[in-house]
Amino acid sequence: MALHTISFIFLHFLFLFLSSVSSSTFNVVDFGAKPDAKTDSSKAFEAAWVGACRASTAGSIYVPKGRFYLTSATFDGPCNNNDITIHIDGTLLAPSNYGVIANNGNWITFRHVYGVSVFGGILDAQGFELWACKHSKNSCPSGATSLEFSNSKNIMVSGLTSLNSQMFHIVINGCQNVKMQGLKISAASDSPNTDGIHVALSSVVTILNSIIGTGDDCISVGPSTSNLWIENVACGPGHGISIGSLGREMQEDGVQNVTVKSASFTNTQNGVRIKTWGKPSKGFARNILFQDIVMVNVENPIIIDQNYCPNNKNCPGQDSGVKISDVTYRNIHGTSATEVAMKFDCSSKFPCSDIMLEDVKLSYKNKAAEASCSHAEGGATGLVQPSSCL
Repeated sequence: MALHTISFIFLHFLFLFLSSVSSSTFNVVDFGAKPDAKTDSSKAFEAAWVGACRASTAGSIYVPKGRFYLTSATFDGPCNNNDITIHIDGTLLAPSNYGVIANNGNWITFRHVYGVSVFGGILDAQGFELWACKHSKNSCPSGATSLEFSNSKNIMVSGLTSLNSQMFHIVINGCQNVKMQGLKISAASDSPNTDGIHVALSSVVTILNSIIGTGDDCISVGPSTSNLWIENVACGPGHGISIGSLGREMQEDGVQNVTVKSASFTNTQNGVRIKTWGKPSKGFARNILFQDIVMVNVENPIIIDQNYCPNNKNCPGQDSGVKISDVTYRNIHGTSATEVAMKFDCSSKFPCSDIMLEDVKLSYKNKAAEASCSHAEGGATGLVQPSSCL
C-alpha cells in the first residue's frame, strides 16, 4: 500500500475520532428520566445539563419521544463551553396540581448561560386548574412562567411548542442576542396572565415566524428593552403586541428601537399597543415601527394608552411621565371590531410626539372607522383612513 494511501486512511480515522469527541451527547434517559408521564424526571434533566455544562467542548442534550414529567428544572451556568444544544423530540409535562409550582415563579429556568440552543419539543404546563382558581376569585398564587432565560447571551429557541402555561409562557429577562423562531404558543382565550413571550431588560432580541394565541398579550415588552425585531407573527386570540406597561416605577429605563413587521391580528383585544401607567416616571418609548400589518376584527387595532391604572389604585388623576416619541405606523390594513380604530390617549404633561401614519386603512362594519387623539402630535402621508386626528 502506498505511503500516501496509508496517510490518507490515518487522517480519515483521526478526523472521525476527533469528530466523535468534539461534541458530547447526553441522553436524559441515561440519567434516569422516564417517558411515562408520571415519574419525576427533573433531577435526570438537571444531571444531563451538568454533564453538558462541564464538558470542555460542545455538548448536546437529547430528550427522546415520550412524555416526561418535571416538577421543575433549573439549568445554571456559566459552563465550561459556550455551545450547548438541546434537542427535544418529546413532551415535558408540568404538575397538573398547580400548587406544586405556582409559588416558584418558574417551571423551567436557564440562568447565566451562553450559547444555548433549544430545538423542537412541547412544553405542557397544564395550567387549567390555576386558571379556574383565578376565575373563581379565590385567593390564588400568581403561577409559574413555563420557560425563562435570565442574564444569558447568544440564545436560540426554534420549533418549540408551549401549551397552557400557568402564567407567562416564555420570559426573556436580562439577556442579549436572543433569537426565537417557529414557535407555537397556545392557551385558552380566557386564561389570565398567559402572555406568550415577555421581553424585559434585554437587547438584540429577534422573534420570527411564530403563531401565538393566549389569554393575554401575544408579546409584551417591558422596560429597558432595545433593538427588538418581531416579524411574521400571527396573533390571536389575545391582547395583541404590547409595549408596556411602562412607567410603573419612577426610576425606569425606557424602550427603544422596536420593529414589528408582517404581523397579523385576528379577533384580538388590541393590535399594536403602547401602554404606560398614569403616574410620574422617567421612562420613555421611542424609535418604534409598526409595518405591514393586517387586522381582522380587532377591538383596538392601533392604540396608545398613557392612562393605565388598574382598579384606579395608586395613580388616578396623575399624568404619565413616560415620553413617547418617533412612532411610525406604516401599511396597516384591516377591520376594527369597534368604531374607534385608532386611539392616541397620551400624557397631558408629556404629549406623544412625532407620531407618523403612512398608508393606513381600517374599516368598521364596511365603512371608515374613526380616530381619537388626546395630547398627540405628528403627521400623516398617503391614504390614511380613518382620517388622522394628529
